Amino acid sequence: MAKQKMTKKQMEAREEAARARDERAKAAQARKDRNKRIFTIVIVAILIIGLSFPTMALVVMGGGQ
Repeated sequence: MAKQKMTKKQMEAREEAARARDERAKAAQARKDRNKRIFTIVIVAILIIGLSFPTMALVVMGGGQ
């Protein structure tokens, strides 16, 4: 069974499809990285707020005496 040669038009169409796939993959990865960074920032902010309120309350109420 001989391998059939591709025409120039077919080759260009295949290359264009590959470029489009690569662009979609890069965009998806960029979205994933951005969402991960936002999630991390939100978690850190929640932890900072959650840990600082009790500490400040103890300081204000004189719990360390």
